[in-house]
Amino acid sequence: MRLDDWRAAGTFRDSPYGPIFTRTEGSGPALLFIHGFPTASWDWSAVWPAFTPCFRCLALDMAGFGFSAKPRGATYSIGLQADLFEHFLRNEGVGEYVCIAHDYGDTVAQELLARQGGDGPRMTRLVLLNGGLFPETHQPLPLQKLLAGPLGPLIARLTTRRKFAANMRRICTRPLDDAEVDAMWTLLLHHDGLRVLPKLIGYMAERRLHRERWVGALQRTAIPVRLVNGTDDPISGAHMVARYRELIPHPDVVELPGVGHYPQIESPDAVVAAALPFLRG
Repeated sequence: MRLDDWRAAGTFRDSPYGPIFTRTEGSGPALLFIHGFPTASWDWSAVWPAFTPCFRCLALDMAGFGFSAKPRGATYSIGLQADLFEHFLRNEGVGEYVCIAHDYGDTVAQELLARQGGDGPRMTRLVLLNGGLFPETHQPLPLQKLLAGPLGPLIARLTTRRKFAANMRRICTRPLDDAEVDAMWTLLLHHDGLRVLPKLIGYMAERRLHRERWVGALQRTAIPVRLVNGTDDPISGAHMVARYRELIPHPDVVELPGVGHYPQIESPDAVVAAALPFLRG
């Protein structure tokens, strides 16, 4: 789906951080999509149509991402993003939902999982795509390390489309085409988004700080969880799967050989085949 069409089908909702772009479509049980860094909900556009006949699909661009507000003064924590999703689900009248998440979104899903048993909407099934579930296995790109350091604001300002495209193509086995890169770059630049990248990248430090909470949530959960992983991903591929099998009781894993960091873009049919029957239960 073209980026313009994705945006036209969405709506903006008020939040404490400014307008948040949201997408809802379909009918049936609620299915929440949580995107990754540094992109946006448009990442799901290739698989979205396969889920709308079975589910009421819900997605948003998190604060600091995509078409949503990107205030300079915000603290872009994982907890903030989880709060946004809980608020969104409540406003949509959702009491129970299933979830599919990717990358940064995996960490948000882990935080939502850690909150289970509270007064928020209840997650009942979870699919995790490639992401840094364990800080000890996460292998960030050099650009990510630079953004997280003291020179982060300068590095962000110096980032160009060419450099961005080279990094995205490095982590995807099926090279992204120009239209895909253009859509991602447009979303990144929207609302001067480059300037908040050094704040958003703080999630890597948060993963280390909250490892016990977020890894523990996966280890202790009683809900069904499936990992769908593009094993050729240099950031969180086969090496992360090995750690997942070590730490997670009764691991349910679907490996996608020849697929990189963005399975839902590189191999959407394989993601649908692995996720749809599982989420339907």
